Amino acid sequence: MTLSTIGIIGLILLVILLFSSMPVGFVMAFLGFLGFSYVVSIDAGFSLLAKDVFETFSSYSLTVIPLFVFMGQIAFHSGISRRLYDSVYVFMGHYRGGLAIATIGACAGFSAISGSTNATAATMATVTLPEMRRYKYDMSLATGTVAAGGSLGILIPPSVIFVVYGIMTEQSIGRLFAAGIFPGIVLALLFMLTVYIRVQLNPGLAPPGPKTTLKEKARSFTGVLEALIIFSFVMGGLFFGVFVPTEAAAVGAFLTLLLAILRRQLTWEGFFKSLRDSTRISCMVMVIVTGAVVFGHFMAITRIPFDLANWVSGLPLPGYAIMGVIVLIYLFGGCFMDALAMIMLTIPIFYPVATALGFHPIWFGVAIVLVTEMGVITPPVGVNVYVVHGITKDVPLEVIFKGVAPFVLALLACVAIILAFPQIVLFLPGLMR
Repeated sequence: MTLSTIGIIGLILLVILLFSSMPVGFVMAFLGFLGFSYVVSIDAGFSLLAKDVFETFSSYSLTVIPLFVFMGQIAFHSGISRRLYDSVYVFMGHYRGGLAIATIGACAGFSAISGSTNATAATMATVTLPEMRRYKYDMSLATGTVAAGGSLGILIPPSVIFVVYGIMTEQSIGRLFAAGIFPGIVLALLFMLTVYIRVQLNPGLAPPGPKTTLKEKARSFTGVLEALIIFSFVMGGLFFGVFVPTEAAAVGAFLTLLLAILRRQLTWEGFFKSLRDSTRISCMVMVIVTGAVVFGHFMAITRIPFDLANWVSGLPLPGYAIMGVIVLIYLFGGCFMDALAMIMLTIPIFYPVATALGFHPIWFGVAIVLVTEMGVITPPVGVNVYVVHGITKDVPLEVIFKGVAPFVLALLACVAIILAFPQIVLFLPGLMR
């Protein structure tokens, strides 16, 4: 049996086991260990497993993940996310579809202090869905908006996916964070436009809410202030080279905790829940990263990544057409695999191809994150959809998937925009020191 055949069998088994709902990190680690042991030896397999687990969990660079997750959890349990939503609602709630538009705005704001798509979706579902239900919003629109808005957590910095991509490709995490700002704003605006078009075509989906006074609007700015302070410190420090990403994560976590204590709105129960949830989410991410590293080493010795990269780069097509093929592969793969796992598995394959074709590595990172972002809202994986469904169990899954479908078109439009205008991505990183 050839090495390529062994690798293909490994990939087929990976897909089968993922469809059986087994945890993706353990599946990749198990298959990677078995494959490597079969090709080399059982002793080499155990040595690889021990080495990859130790190096991943002891990686200094990856400490940014638990710190940013902790920052988001403190923001949720201290009420920062609710105040952020209330502030946006005061300005947008009286328009038809205004609650849904306010939800997207709040998702964008919370993404800037969370870094996790699942945390953003769960937080906003808890805060916003009861309000939209109270104002008689169509639940397909309401749940679809929350699931799609939560996906902004992948793109708007600080983003866990950018951290992993930066470590794997040896690119500046600070520049990747800066690169995600303008595309994140563009995508949020496209999501808002999607809601606006839907409610104009079908006004019954979202009745307008009550109007607010100018005084209420002025008072609402205080709800945005906390998120703005945290984001400005974290991104400002990175942008001007005051500190590195790991230090930025520590500063952000400390500042969020300090603001929560000063406002006296973080209880001991909320603090311990923040620690518990941060540990759970961080361990989940680290296990996925470890599994992908082990499976990646197995793929490397089968030569499949190199063969696939050579095939794609050898296609008789111009560079942008080849990039289109890569985008389609990510789009299809994202329907069946977690976004982080997809990044971990495919970057070693397609990153060399993209750079060989002349695409900027920072731009490529943003483009790939955008495409894999679709995976968190598309069936059958659609993690954000399952998160929202877990909070609103009375809403069937098919209703939520129907609600997110128009937002997938907005994501595709955003990919097309940054393909046509790469400076949207590269402008801010170009200004950094």
